[in-house]
Amino acid sequence: MISELYNTSIRAYQALLQLIAPINPKARLWVEGRRSWAAVLSKKLAESHTSGPVAWFHAASLGEFEQGRPVIEAFRTQYPDYRILLTFFSPSGYEVRKNYAGADYVVYLPADTPANARRFVELVKPQLAFFIKYEFWYNYLRELKAAQVPVISFSAIFRPDQLFFKPYGGFYRNLLGYFDHILVQNSQSVDLLKRIGITSVTLAGDTRFDRVAQVAAARRKIPVAKAFKNSQPLLVVGSAWQADMDILIPFLNQFTKPLKVIIAPHDIHEDEIERWRSQFTKPSRRFSQTSETDVSSGEILFIDNVGMLSSLYQYGEFAYIGGAFGKGLHNILEAATFGMPLFFGPRYGKFQEAIDLMSEGAAFPVNNTAELTAAFARQYADRSRAAQVSHDYVQRNIGATAQVMKVVTNLLSGRANRNAGPE
Repeated sequence: MISELYNTSIRAYQALLQLIAPINPKARLWVEGRRSWAAVLSKKLAESHTSGPVAWFHAASLGEFEQGRPVIEAFRTQYPDYRILLTFFSPSGYEVRKNYAGADYVVYLPADTPANARRFVELVKPQLAFFIKYEFWYNYLRELKAAQVPVISFSAIFRPDQLFFKPYGGFYRNLLGYFDHILVQNSQSVDLLKRIGITSVTLAGDTRFDRVAQVAAARRKIPVAKAFKNSQPLLVVGSAWQADMDILIPFLNQFTKPLKVIIAPHDIHEDEIERWRSQFTKPSRRFSQTSETDVSSGEILFIDNVGMLSSLYQYGEFAYIGGAFGKGLHNILEAATFGMPLFFGPRYGKFQEAIDLMSEGAAFPVNNTAELTAAFARQYADRSRAAQVSHDYVQRNIGATAQVMKVVTNLLSGRANRNAGPE
């Protein structure tokens, strides 16, 4: 049976991670974080200073958590008697948000074996479960269904090339039937799901718009960045990888008009930052080694810390977002909310917001330095339209969280009515 093959693949994945854990830091965190997971979770639940039903939110990694955060916080506000359990699959999410104050418990999700899923649901006894965007774990979904726990997927997005829609994708199509409701980002997803008989679907949009609006409203002032800008046009480069710098460095070296540049690397590595600095023909500074009084003379400012990027965009007139020469484009909405033209590499096809903004004339994918030079020159001459389009795009797409909460209210009301039984 396919389910047996699935379970075998999960166990093989576990074994592989255990094998490479001694030499791979991320695999080591994945393995160590799940060691004696049932005992750890039981202890957390037993030591809790609160009681009440549990709502379980699951995020694959940090990006999905940020996507789900507006719903977690809205749920907390609307249903304060609930305890919130937040699980992560990836260490890159858990290690950053393990102390998130918006949840009562934050743990790794145990591997999706039948025994783990059964034990997890028995321990947690969730009254409601949320899966953010992606994540379709067969054994967990099956156990939740058996326990009659309503399950919601939100900010989901589907494409015709996914297994759900292939002739041989029956196993994966069946997984979608375990969800009580799926809230999707676009109309194509609605159509695809309805073609395979999934009708409990709502076109709600993407909760990331709500999150970036929250982040923008709570942005902090960064005096060094303001002093560095010094009233000149500013390009903010967010989450830069080597492949992005390969086209940015020659572009910026040959750009002669007034322009300040702030570069936030995706990962902070001392040798990488210094290597990039050495390749520029223009003076550069590092954030950690400067102050408001001596920064304005530089042309390029490297950010050598984390947690600042979303607030830096407020000072920019242009943004280049990294990642789209590699695994995938990073968050462009944090920049778009402040209203500016957006530039990025060619691998953006899985990101609906990038497709939308490109079609509306506010985003410009580029393949090389020549294309970036030409696209940037046009926007440098007149960025007003693109800036307005990107800002308006974010504003009109806010509201997905409210749609999710409507579904939550209906599901919890229906569960309460079923539990009450006939009078």
